Amino acid sequence: MLNDVSGDFEAALLAALPSDVIKEIEPRYLEEPRGRYAGQTTLMAVPQTVEQVATIVRLANQASIGIVPYGGGTGLVGGQVAPDGPRPLILSLERMNAIRSVHPSENVLVAEAGAILANIQTAAADVNRLFPLSLASEGTAQIGGNLATNAGGVNVLRYGNTRDLCLGIEAVLPDGSIWNGLSRLRKDNTGYDLRNLLIGSEGSLGIITAASLKLSPRPAAEGTAFFVVEDPQAAISLLAEARSQLGDSVSAFELIHRQGLEFLRDYLPSVRLPFEQDFEWCVLIEVGLARGLDPQDALETLFEAGLEQGWVSDGLIAQSLGQRQEFWSVREHIPEANRLVGSVSSHDISVPISLVPEFITRAGEVIAELGPMLVNCFGHLGDGNLHYNVFPETGKTRADYLDVRDLVKVAVHDLVDELGGSISAEHGIGRLKTADLEKYGDPAKLAAMRAIKAALDPIGIMNPGVVLAL
Repeated sequence: MLNDVSGDFEAALLAALPSDVIKEIEPRYLEEPRGRYAGQTTLMAVPQTVEQVATIVRLANQASIGIVPYGGGTGLVGGQVAPDGPRPLILSLERMNAIRSVHPSENVLVAEAGAILANIQTAAADVNRLFPLSLASEGTAQIGGNLATNAGGVNVLRYGNTRDLCLGIEAVLPDGSIWNGLSRLRKDNTGYDLRNLLIGSEGSLGIITAASLKLSPRPAAEGTAFFVVEDPQAAISLLAEARSQLGDSVSAFELIHRQGLEFLRDYLPSVRLPFEQDFEWCVLIEVGLARGLDPQDALETLFEAGLEQGWVSDGLIAQSLGQRQEFWSVREHIPEANRLVGSVSSHDISVPISLVPEFITRAGEVIAELGPMLVNCFGHLGDGNLHYNVFPETGKTRADYLDVRDLVKVAVHDLVDELGGSISAEHGIGRLKTADLEKYGDPAKLAAMRAIKAALDPIGIMNPGVVLAL
């Protein structure tokens, strides 16, 4: 049984730590982007070293006080706030933001958990390397949070999830012990892989304080294009052709629906759209090629193949860096436009790539049965991850749909489960999806997860209520 943060606990922290580590919490740390949860006013810790984190965790464990780790606050499933239960300590790693070392010859960068993703990308670029994790929130998101949620983003097709970009981590375990796992090795078969256990655990098994990250060579030439496709099946055929022609040089392959472009036109008119006419479906493609290869030629060849097969009817290939940035601005602003509209229900799902067209068709049918609503389906087609978001029909607001919100979610998630997909592709479980995990999760896996949680965190102080329901 956990206890509320108390005066005695605060006194113990102040006695063991520098005075500037403990402070009253600011309102912004009690919020999350979708506004579904509001945290409780409580105490906050902002440590500067892993030793300070260890002291905080050890004292919290002794006092049975819950800890909510806080990164950049960009998570979309409520993992960074505790709306109810005993008042926890909020632990922010924002002051642990150093790039500890860079090893260009090894393609490795070591960063503390509070380092902003965009700053890590810059540090890699400074030594002519690439850290390929790319998210719309990269100017705010912290690498510790990216690792804790195993964030995806637009470049998973080529480079993998955050898990695939990490060689080692330093972490504080629930008893306050420090695991010094900042390995820079590509091969290390010395027992259980604690790194991959903590990555994706959303702070429920320990607190990641630093990481050894994989860098990649920067492509010598990059190209970006928007192609209009007949339908999602045509997009999948075009993706297969792109990978056949270019192999792993295809960095991103994003599916975008007309509804997303209409939302941009209506709510973010400053975003320049690629086409004057809103076609039903289009794809945004990025390629990164080795020295001596021309991305313009590669994209033109791909377009011609798509046109010949009837998959593609129109297209634009960026002619400059500025135009490439404009193309990506369209994709990156779609989530912002969605927030301005206000969804009835949003879904971060994945299904086997070949079943994406079936999912989109059938999901549209089940939504239509629940009433007139708008659907904005977009996402990372190359890895089967769709953001399938349902919105009020024109002239109404999300408040008009409170009676069908849960019905929409259940209908979408039931279909995803039927097709062998995942109800959480890249955002995590957080607090939002704990019941969904219980419903759709494999019983053997859930039992193993509970056993691991009980073994590492028997009191349950680590982000209580996240991933596994209390």
